[in-house]
Amino acid sequence: MPSTTVGGTPVEEQSVGQLFATVSRDMSVLIHNEIELAKTELAVDAKRAGLGAGFLGGAGFLALLATLFLSVALAYGIFGLGLPLGVGFLIVGVLYLLIAGGLAFGGVKSMKKVGPPQRTIQTVRDDIAWVKNPTAAPATTDVVRTRH
Repeated sequence: MPSTTVGGTPVEEQSVGQLFATVSRDMSVLIHNEIELAKTELAVDAKRAGLGAGFLGGAGFLALLATLFLSVALAYGIFGLGLPLGVGFLIVGVLYLLIAGGLAFGGVKSMKKVGPPQRTIQTVRDDIAWVKNPTAAPATTDVVRTRH
């Protein structure tokens, strides 16, 4: 089997220090390249996210204006049914408090279900184990690393 050369020198002729330096340099280059790739992808995604956030902000502002106008219209509609105007605004306010309470309850219930990122924790543990013993296969092979 032919020997592999690193930097023009066969591996068998290199010292442990030279091999370690080569591995260290290669890992550094690999990590640097991965970071650059991530930056490039994130820059494109950030532009799209910024545009989407602008549209969502505009939609939210218009929805707020519509809510204000419709709230006043509802209060005047209740007034038109024969109740005092103040009572109409009070009914609208209580209606909003009930909706806010329901949203808060749902939010708290949802937040209680949030836990630590188990898959990420396991893959990091596998990576650490592999770094300590690079000849062994990762312990967890059923975890697929995907970008969501």
